[in-house]
Amino acid sequence: MNDSPGWATPGSSPSDGEHPGASGEQPQPPSQPADAPKWSAEQPPPGQWQSPAAGQNPPPPAQPGAGWGGYPPQPPPHGGQYGPQYGYPGGPGQWGQPPAAKPGVIPLRPLGLGEILDGAVATMRSHWRSVLPITLVVATVVQVLSMLVQKFMLEDLTSTLDRENPTPDQLLSAVGGALPVTAATQFIDFVAGVLVTAMLTMIFSRAVLGRHSSVSEAWRDARPQLLRLIGLTCLLAVGLILLAAVLILPVALSRNPGLLVLGSFLWLGLAIWLGIKFSLASPALMLERSTVFKAFARSSKLVSGAWWRIFWITLLTAIITAIFAAIIVLPLQMLGFSAFGDGLDSMQDPAAQTAWGPLLLTAIGLIIAQSVVLPIQSGVTVLLYVDQRIRREGLDLELARAAGVENYGTTGG
Repeated sequence: MNDSPGWATPGSSPSDGEHPGASGEQPQPPSQPADAPKWSAEQPPPGQWQSPAAGQNPPPPAQPGAGWGGYPPQPPPHGGQYGPQYGYPGGPGQWGQPPAAKPGVIPLRPLGLGEILDGAVATMRSHWRSVLPITLVVATVVQVLSMLVQKFMLEDLTSTLDRENPTPDQLLSAVGGALPVTAATQFIDFVAGVLVTAMLTMIFSRAVLGRHSSVSEAWRDARPQLLRLIGLTCLLAVGLILLAAVLILPVALSRNPGLLVLGSFLWLGLAIWLGIKFSLASPALMLERSTVFKAFARSSKLVSGAWWRIFWITLLTAIITAIFAAIIVLPLQMLGFSAFGDGLDSMQDPAAQTAWGPLLLTAIGLIIAQSVVLPIQSGVTVLLYVDQRIRREGLDLELARAAGVENYGTTGG
């Protein structure tokens, strides 16, 4: 048995934006390999979605041409089309169809925006014993290290700066001295983000099946892919930096304000486009146990034709989490400056920003906020990945089988 607790490597799948059976042809049963349609015959033999609890019998080993977890692939339900059964946008829909199975935090059908957000929150609420320790510990470590870096590195910079009339040399020195501080805090955030993303992805993958996962299980499942996830994240960052070097640096050197604005907007647009295009690479890497470049290709394929939908869902999630974080952090930050400084006016004083009181209360607010924000962001990304695979590849059939849902996808419901 494959001991991978992640998701099956998809192999060949239907064309982007199409569902099996959409042309009106009835798929052949798996017992006819010679004439079997492409969507079922090329289901991946090596992978599986399974994370059996202790004491459960493992699924049978995968056979050639088998689907998720080694079981024979099944044709699409209800006339060979996903649309009539689920009624998702683009499908005609039918009244009186049985509701989709819901073994875990989401129903096994194409998801709407509310269901994706609700699934992320439901996982955080019902699996808090696994989610909260990960995010709380990581957020605490990140904020403590960031607070120490800001305290001892920025304090030296502000002490040498003339607050009333800083000279150009002083400002240049302050900017140059702030770069190591920024680099250090960004590196801390980067490592923490990779660790949280890896472990939460495994928790969400089990929550979809209605299974709980402990912190130790999440770490065990995520650890083999950590280096690849670091490489994937680094490649994205390097790509954005090189893109900035090509589009912004030349016009910045020319000192033409108009070209600088144009280059900045062009870079921002391309950065957003690439960010959404490869937004599903992380769950593809972790759950399909793939390589870095295969994960990029998978994300590009899954996002194709749904870029705007994923963009709006991602943007809405970012806005919601930013508002929540601001509600938590800003009051504590203002309290810190009011109680340990000279009131809110001291928020503009560089020396007051490195005082222990404001730094400590701000760090506490960020710890609370990140403990909630990180699971929601990771959960939305994982559920977007699940949703796209359900829409394009009929993943719900394999999820239902892995979750033990009987007679799912058959004509009898």
